[in-house]
Amino acid sequence: MPQNHIRRAHVTEVTAIKSLIDRQVTKNLMLPRALNEIYQNLRDFFVYFRDDRVVGCVALHIVWENLAEVRSLAVEEDYRGLGLGKYLVERAVEDARELSIPRVFALTYVPDFFEKLGFRRIDKMELPHQVWADCVKCHKFPDCGEIPLVLDLDK
Repeated sequence: MPQNHIRRAHVTEVTAIKSLIDRQVTKNLMLPRALNEIYQNLRDFFVYFRDDRVVGCVALHIVWENLAEVRSLAVEEDYRGLGLGKYLVERAVEDARELSIPRVFALTYVPDFFEKLGFRRIDKMELPHQVWADCVKCHKFPDCGEIPLVLDLDK
């Protein structure tokens, strides 16, 4: 599948993004995102669209001058196994490179997927405190079970 189906999300696609994320939440594959949070962070999001509809999404959320998070990766069930998740993460990483951010991380329940893309597992204490600001608001805090991984881009 060509990457040219990936672009920045439009405001009219927020409900589709929310729906994709919610389906992953019900399967315990992702933590929830509030609708207002998606609107407020819309510029972080990329979507993969096919047949004039959103079938995948990812966000790159800047945490600090040297760190950003790849988050909210979701692909519609019928489109899994086709490389869309990989393409979406690669687009988020490309965005980090364009912004000169040297390191990206992900907090995930599916670490093997990210490891195949070059991310490596780390101890959560290696991440700065700013990362945990969202965690404190989470209903699963302090033991959500997400695994932290990083990808260094300056190497």
